[in-house]
Amino acid sequence: MSSNPGTSMPAETTLLVASLIDAGTAAIRANADALGELDRAIGDGDHGVNMVRGFSAIAEAREAIRALPLSSALEEMGKLLVMNVGGASGPLYGSLLLAMGRAAAGGNASAGKMLEEGIAAVKKRGRSDRGEKTMLDVLIPVQLALAQACAEGVAVRDAIERVKRAAREGLESTRPLLATKGRASYLRERSIGHLDPGACSSSLLVHAACDAFLESTKP
Repeated sequence: MSSNPGTSMPAETTLLVASLIDAGTAAIRANADALGELDRAIGDGDHGVNMVRGFSAIAEAREAIRALPLSSALEEMGKLLVMNVGGASGPLYGSLLLAMGRAAAGGNASAGKMLEEGIAAVKKRGRSDRGEKTMLDVLIPVQLALAQACAEGVAVRDAIERVKRAAREGLESTRPLLATKGRASYLRERSIGHLDPGACSSSLLVHAACDAFLESTKP
């Protein structure tokens, strides 16, 4: 794996894939109750349980997935999330990873390009965009922060910190928003003042992915 998160990735990234699975699964399991609490405030309360189910399925298939090229590994994880995560989150996270996997298929796509393609798929699947109190309020700022860091050629750790900050700020930006998508949209003004659970799980996973990337690139 290149030390620059924006440069081209090799097809085989066994260590990184294993680290991503471990970090993502740990983050979701550790925060399942908190995700459920957020979802109970503006949804049906099952986001934490559903995400644990999806990432547990990925964890069970860890050894098979880590042996795949990055593109196939991402697509396999996306399929498992679609099949195991209930509600809208499964198709949305699945669309994200499936599109990222397709973008990585040639072995020459940057992390930024992969994320850009994944976000486009989420937008299309959810018919949504930034500012509607969804996971896109985290993912889009993260993609923009990564693109800016790469354009400026900043050091890897500085780029990672920018991405993490964008995820944190993106999550917090959902608090004052009026939900217009999903079950939370039924609450209208009552959705204001609450963090979006999908944005929260996205922020957790972005942080986990950043840490996994740093771990996999240690000398």
